[in-house]
Amino acid sequence: MRAAAARSNPEAAPFVLEAMAEDVLDRLSFIRFEPQRALVIGDWASVLAPALAQAGAIVIQREPGDFDEEAPLADGPFDLIVSLQVLDTVNDLPGALIHARHALSPGGLLMASFLGVGSLPALRGAMMAADGDRPAARIHPQIDTRAGAALLQRAGFSRQVADSNIIRASYRSLRHLVRDLRWQGLTSMLRSRAPSITRAGLKRAEAAFLSSADDQGRVTEIFEIVTLTGWRD
Repeated sequence: MRAAAARSNPEAAPFVLEAMAEDVLDRLSFIRFEPQRALVIGDWASVLAPALAQAGAIVIQREPGDFDEEAPLADGPFDLIVSLQVLDTVNDLPGALIHARHALSPGGLLMASFLGVGSLPALRGAMMAADGDRPAARIHPQIDTRAGAALLQRAGFSRQVADSNIIRASYRSLRHLVRDLRWQGLTSMLRSRAPSITRAGLKRAEAAFLSSADDQGRVTEIFEIVTLTGWRD
């Protein structure tokens, strides 16, 4: 599993996951929501679950690989369900949201964060350059805020909110970016593997990536974190 592999690497710096977890905590503090029972999925950096437990909540944790969008969530009901870097990788997102709503107690809250469509423009450009006139699917489909809000409404949530924020990180090479994505479990989750990039294609990708480098030879990559928030009446 990608999260387990990342967690086992001592050099991994899960800044995207940490940003998601800290943002969830900020939102809960702002609305003064104090859950008694919480389900946390995907918090392999151990930021969110310990903070909720310290605040007095009973917290059940699950790995991303334990989440089955085709089956009801066990051990409910929950006052709070939080999903980090998970829902954008499931096959049946509407079904997953419906199961999450059913697992909430009345007045319960769902918060789900993942990378949205504005993420990784430098990497996308590099992959397009690598593939030339035969582009391959190398990044799994991603969701924007408009689609996210519609999905929440379709799943029966009330007071649906979908918003996003951006974090930036700079890299001195395409190789360092790809390594960072692997360490953080942010690589593509497509079941069908794209064709391998040729040596010539890799050179084109590296050149395209560095074409937007700053004076210090570093390229700034964008990570757009989309957060879906919905309540169960």
